[in-house]
Amino acid sequence: MIQPIKLHVEGMTCGHCVKAVHDRVKSLAAVDEVDVHLETGEVDIEFDPEAIEIREIIAAIEDEGYKVKTF
Repeated sequence: MIQPIKLHVEGMTCGHCVKAVHDRVKSLAAVDEVDVHLETGEVDIEFDPEAIEIREIIAAIEDEGYKVKTF
């Protein structure tokens, strides 16, 4: 079952940041969809919670140098 989550990512300032976050999250095997919104700092993700935990997605984004908050 696919589950949606919305994260708030702090520190994204440009298109390169959007691409970095998008590509890193999309590279995770259990992630189906990623939509990054620079204007709001929101990242919408659809993933399989049986294959990956939310904390692993957050860690991947934080490894890119951004801060993550859940809504």
